[in-house]
Parts: sequence; structure tokens; C-alpha cells
Amino acid sequence: MCGRTSCHLPRDVLTRACAYRNRQGERRLPEWRDADKYCPSYNKSPRSSSPVLLSRLHFEKGTDSSERIIVPMRWGLVPSWFKENDPSKLPFNITNCRSDTIMEKRSFNVPLGKGRRCVVLADGFYEWKRCRGTYDRQPYFIYFPQTKSEKLGSIGAADSPEDWNKVWDNWRLLTMAGIFDCWEPLQGGDHLYSYTIITVDACKVLNDVHQRMPAILDGEEAVSKWLDFGEVSTQEALKLIHPTENITFHPVSSVVNSSRNDSVECLAPIDLSVQKELKAKGCSQKMLQWLATKSPKKEDPKTPQKTESDVRQFLPKSPSSVKRSSAVLLEQWLKQEKEEEPVTKQLHSE
Repeated sequence: MCGRTSCHLPRDVLTRACAYRNRQGERRLPEWRDADKYCPSYNKSPRSSSPVLLSRLHFEKGTDSSERIIVPMRWGLVPSWFKENDPSKLPFNITNCRSDTIMEKRSFNVPLGKGRRCVVLADGFYEWKRCRGTYDRQPYFIYFPQTKSEKLGSIGAADSPEDWNKVWDNWRLLTMAGIFDCWEPLQGGDHLYSYTIITVDACKVLNDVHQRMPAILDGEEAVSKWLDFGEVSTQEALKLIHPTENITFHPVSSVVNSSRNDSVECLAPIDLSVQKELKAKGCSQKMLQWLATKSPKKEDPKTPQKTESDVRQFLPKSPSSVKRSSAVLLEQWLKQEKEEEPVTKQLHSE
């Protein structure tokens, strides 16, 4: 399945990453619709807005179906036939769509019949692997293998938009097959465009992490055929929906577990061989507070009261307490990829 993604690129960088050739072979950049609704994030969850690539013909009748636009859409399909005024009242979650039942369910075969195929854009997606013998889950960031370039290693310790553009200009976006639909409130109002991500059985490389994965369109030809509903039938397009082995991944911090966290730390790689930090759970936190404040009945007025900071000095310090700029983290990650074996190969040996 796919329940969390990252798409943090600035709008202009994202646009350049989606460059394509139309039916006449002309090099083009997709135009945006409702560009102000795009909110970059390292940690996108369902019901948030994400950029989606689709044929211009869906919005402008009579245009070439090979022309593309980018539209921010709500993640979590709201079917056009849903008869309520509030989309949050939809009684089921349509974040993902299984490829094996795609033609059996009304929520999917109706928009497919209208050619409403789209490509969901992301840096990559997150998946959680269950740790053996425990209820813990280790998150991983999954993405296309990246082509190394001089730009990727030329970034300094700065956080300006110009620096980020240099780092990510050559990043290959993950292109996931999706279905979108348009819902209109019964009492009138703005139309709501939403999408779902098609999922397939996991490839061999990812099977140890999770049994399902997004249907990834690997290459410009696959993306073009999926989007061009004017020339490519539904039956032909569905032949593109299958697992791909052209994928890589690495473990990341549990910071990504909460969708409220939105920083480069969500996707920065970690070393699983390093002993995990001991964390105080809810009950431990209450005990710390009690120890820090004491009970007024037992307190000796002559004894100075210890503060919570005095108690915390005996706890192990977290490496994450040292603040580093996001650009520095990214530079170390990219340099490490050149010097060491991919973390992917280490997963099966653990």
C-alpha cells in the first residue's frame, strides 16, 4: 500500500522535473492549474493536497491529449456519485486502489471509463516494516535510483531556495499511476478534484518491507501512454500496471511516523546498526515530572528543589538534539551514497 509520501520540491523545480515531449516531439513543460494550492512537504498524508500530472484535454476540450498539466488534488478519492455535501462523510477510505479489483468497483471503473487517469508526483514514498518479535515498525523511504551529478555534491551549508534548486534539479521524481475524479456538492459550490494511488504486489526487492507497493510508471513512454486517454484505451493502459524492480530505499527516523513532522529529517537515511535511543514513554514522562517537582508534603524546605532539567541530565542524550541545517543533512546523505554500498543491500542480511 502507500499511505505517506514526500513532495517538497519548489514549484519551478517540480515543473522542470516534469519536462516532456508532446505528440509532435516538441519539448514542453507542463502548465499549472490552481498552483497556489500546492504545498511542498516532506511528509504528505491522506486528505492533504499533492501535485498530479494529467492530460490537458480533461480541462480544455479540443486540445491535444498528449499535452500535460499539473493540478494539486486531494489525496483520497471522493467519487463523483457520492451524494453528500461534506466529503469527510464518505464512509470508506479510498487512498489506494488494488489493481486486481480495479474494474470491479464502481468508485474506480466509472472514472476509468471517462479516461480519468493521472500520475501522482513525489520524491518518494514511505513504508513501514514490522520488526520481528515486536510490535515496532521501522520506516523506510522508497524512491527511484538517482543519477549522480556534480550538482548533487556542490551544495554548501545553507538553506536558501537557490541552494535547494541546485541540489534537487536532477532529482528523478517517482511517478505513480493513479485515478482521479471530480465531485460536486449537492448544494453547489467548488468542484473537488481527488485521486487514489493504484497498488500492486510488491516487487522482490521490497517484499521484505511490505507486501504491496504503488504501481510505478517507469519511464517517459509508460507515463505518456497512461496519461494519453485520447489515444490509449483503458485495456491497453492497464497493461502498464505491474511491479517494477527499478527501485531503491533506505531506513529513516521514526520522526516520519507523525504526519505533523515536516522536515528533511523525515527522509534522511539512518544507520540501523547504531543502538536505538532509549525514549521515555508516557508513564516514564509522568514519573520524571513527579521526581522533578516532588510532593509538597515530603519536601524539605531547606533542600533546594530539583528541576526537570536536573533530572534529565541523567538521561541519554539524543543525537538529534544537535541542530543541523537541512542542506547539510542532504549533502552528507548524497556524499555517503558515493562512498558506501547502498543500504538496500544490507536489509536482507539483518
